[in-house]
Amino acid sequence: PTTKLAQASKFNNPDNPCKVMVATDAIGMGLNLSIRRVIFYSLIKPSLNEKGEREMDVISVSAALQIAGRAGRFNTHFEKGFVTTYRQDDLPILKNLLAQSPEPITKAGLHPTADQIELYAYHLPSSTLSNLMDIFVSLSTVDDSLYFMCNMEDFKFLADMIQHVPLALRPRYVFCCAPINRKMPFVCTMFLKFARQFSKNEAITFDWLCLNIGWPLASPKTIIDLVHLESVFDVLDLYLWFSYRFPDLFCQALLVKDIQAELDAIIQEGVMIITRLLRNSETRPTSEDDMNAVQRKQQYLREPKQGSKVGRGRLTEQLLAQGLLTPSMLDELRKEWTDKKKSSARDKYSDNEIRSRNNSGFRQTSGGSPEDEEGDDDETWKRGRKRDMDQFNQSPSGSGLLGRRKRKPPK
Repeated sequence: PTTKLAQASKFNNPDNPCKVMVATDAIGMGLNLSIRRVIFYSLIKPSLNEKGEREMDVISVSAALQIAGRAGRFNTHFEKGFVTTYRQDDLPILKNLLAQSPEPITKAGLHPTADQIELYAYHLPSSTLSNLMDIFVSLSTVDDSLYFMCNMEDFKFLADMIQHVPLALRPRYVFCCAPINRKMPFVCTMFLKFARQFSKNEAITFDWLCLNIGWPLASPKTIIDLVHLESVFDVLDLYLWFSYRFPDLFCQALLVKDIQAELDAIIQEGVMIITRLLRNSETRPTSEDDMNAVQRKQQYLREPKQGSKVGRGRLTEQLLAQGLLTPSMLDELRKEWTDKKKSSARDKYSDNEIRSRNNSGFRQTSGGSPEDEEGDDDETWKRGRKRDMDQFNQSPSGSGLLGRRKRKPPK
């Protein structure tokens, strides 16, 4: 919050060189900003339909009016505001949205209470909390003209996450109501650790929290570091949220507020150098393996290209340039390829030798002349065929003729 307020203050200061602010649609939710022009980059936003399915749709009239209404503010340098779109094709859509009145709120959302879920659990003791929510929604009847059932996906996601943790139903219900962004893995991991500590009736102390979040934290060097700091900030927010509901186990909220203020200052420092962080994120390897890959790529690019047909195709060039294939690996592949070619040549020679010997044995066994073997006429072919069959029948297994080839019929 402090970082957002600091950025808003810079933008509102006419003497500050900061003249452009990039924001999400949350800008329409209450920050006092002196804005002359609002530019909608897009009018499409993902939303959830009545079935809980995510779909892309045009923003609502109320959202468009809220955001566009930030342009122009009374008693500021910009009392008259302007609104436009980044893409020319979106401008007629925006005009149509702003010409309408906000949709009236005719329905209220309903969410099952802890008492209702406990009643269901009494009759279905073996059901999980997530299943109880599904059963409640499927059996409940509401006046569709006045109410609708709230989306339960986030609740059920958290319920499934801590299903294996031994918690009583009511605290489990409270845990599943926690305000968590489930797209942030670190926050979800800490949420699970909170639940495990709580299930053992052990206090989530300040020292325990600092150990698990890695406090103290260093200043961010890349955008990834900055995003992680924001996740840690959300974890501290989550701790404070639990401290209002379970003050006996989340018992050191004041100390957490202190380090949250320090973390806010670190994040603000990172935002001040965000262009440098972006540059580092593009050029700096994130691990030792990435560093080795970069070094291999640079070494390969410096090496003179030697004329070799093996391993110098376009795919090989790309793999070497990307660091996915090293020169030593390429040499090993060349060696294996050469050995395979030699082995194939030896096998081919052996096959030819065996075939030649078998053919020679056939001539000796059959006693046929070249004219018989070629089958110059029909009578010769028939005599040779009969002679072969007689000799095969006289042999115990016909092994002497295994390598013989079939006689060709006369053309």
